[in-house]
Amino acid sequence: MSKAGEQKVAVLGSGSWGTTLALLCARKALNTSLWVRSLEEASELSSGKENHRFLPGHSFPPNLKVTADLEEALDSCALVIFAAPSGELRHNAQIARPYLAKRAEPPIILSAAKGLEMETLLRMSEVLEQELPEAKRSQTICVLSGPNLAKEVAANKPGATVIAGKSEATCEKAQNLIMTPTFRVYTNRDIIGVELGGALKNIIALGAGLADGLNAGDNAKGAFMTRGMAEIGRLGVAAGADPLTFLGLAGLGDMVATCASPFSRNRYVGQELAKGRNLNQIRAEMHQVAEGVSTTAAARRMAQKYGVEMPITEQLYLLLFENKNPLAAITDLMMREPTREMYGF
Repeated sequence: MSKAGEQKVAVLGSGSWGTTLALLCARKALNTSLWVRSLEEASELSSGKENHRFLPGHSFPPNLKVTADLEEALDSCALVIFAAPSGELRHNAQIARPYLAKRAEPPIILSAAKGLEMETLLRMSEVLEQELPEAKRSQTICVLSGPNLAKEVAANKPGATVIAGKSEATCEKAQNLIMTPTFRVYTNRDIIGVELGGALKNIIALGAGLADGLNAGDNAKGAFMTRGMAEIGRLGVAAGADPLTFLGLAGLGDMVATCASPFSRNRYVGQELAKGRNLNQIRAEMHQVAEGVSTTAAARRMAQKYGVEMPITEQLYLLLFENKNPLAAITDLMMREPTREMYGF
């Protein structure tokens, strides 16, 4: 294997998570390109030597290059990380495709987006499989998910994540490229479970924020998170996931961090909704995407497709998109017909 400095990584997406992953790779002495959409943004980040808007206080190492030239970013890279929100993934893959198609040996493709494509209900790896060059694409695509709050990872606080894909060898190569002494990386072959765990937990984080905002108490929040995990598990198993995956980093680990942290965008949205604020107003004031909102709508459709009961997701959908009163949603959840704890499995 080449030395670290000879390896090149391209990160597509300059939000807090994309910038953090670029920092992570650059700090490992990997030659890292952070691709942005405009020359203006590239100039701003390059001259400031940090991302003042999304990740202030973390200086760029000399080997982290910001560029608006996608061909330059992708040239000779060993790893391409798609780190923009899920709604942008297909477009980013489409514009990257011509440059990746030229490669005799395709790079590792790593999705760091946590969401579902609203129109198709596809997971991010499925979108990438559709859009990227066909040669070996299913064997070169993997996904990253876990309790990975960007600000903590960027600050070198200890944490862990999981990389999943169809090829164990590809996952191990990606693992070796991004693992650091403070960012431990595991591998997993259950790509369906890892992606669904990362996406669906954002729905529960919305509800956890709502519970906090309503001062519902720790008993309520603990029960809500547990029943939320049951919903995720039911839908995941119906979609072909291993139920044990949801007890791992991409399931339980990610849910705990996202439902508890003040850095969680989805939890923040829930807290603001509890104040009676309008969803559109909340989203308009945010600099980054709270994936749980669109994922709630997508998961509801998936549940209908697979015939899976997801009462929490249903009530959150009604609250988000049909202006249901939060207290009425909680009452309807509490007053459902009695049932067994493990029903649906």
